[in-house]
Amino acid sequence: MFTELMPLIEQRPLTITVAVLNDGRQLRVNVVPQTLEKDGKVNDKIGYSSKDKIAKVPDEAIKALTTPLSLTGTAEEIDAELAQALREFAESHVQLQKTVDQAKEQIAEAVKAIEERDKNKAKAKTTARPTTAGEDANIDKAGSTNPGLFDSAAVPTNKDDGKANP
Repeated sequence: MFTELMPLIEQRPLTITVAVLNDGRQLRVNVVPQTLEKDGKVNDKIGYSSKDKIAKVPDEAIKALTTPLSLTGTAEEIDAELAQALREFAESHVQLQKTVDQAKEQIAEAVKAIEERDKNKAKAKTTARPTTAGEDANIDKAGSTNPGLFDSAAVPTNKDDGKANP
C-alpha cells in the first residue's frame, strides 16, 4: 500500500481513514492529499499589470491536487483492488503536480519577459524624445520646405497692380 503511494507522499502529506459501513459488511478507505502552502502561491507571480496578459492556473486545477480517493467495498474487494487503485491515484496526482509546477515556471518566465519588454519600451521612449526634439529644432533653423497653412513667411504676396491675370 505505501509503496504505491510513495511518489505522492514524497510531494505532500496524506490522511488515510478507514471506516466500517453497513454493520461491518463493507469498508470505506479514504486517501486524502493535504493542501500545501505553495499550492495557493502558484499565481502569485502574476502582478496587477500582467493580469490581462498572462492566464492564471485555474482554481479547479489547484484544488485537484487535493482530490481524495474513496473506495467502498468488502474487505476482500478492497484487498484485491487497493494496490492498483492507489498506484493509479498516485500517478495521476504526481502528473498533475508536475503540470502545475510547469505552469508556475512558465508564468514566472512570462512575467519576467513582460517586465523586460516594458522596461525596454520605457528606455526607448526616454532616449527617443531628446532626438526628436533636436530634429525639430534643426528643421526650424533650416526653414520648412513644406509651409504650413498659417506660416506667414511662406505665403507669397502678389500686389495687385491693376492688370488682369491671364
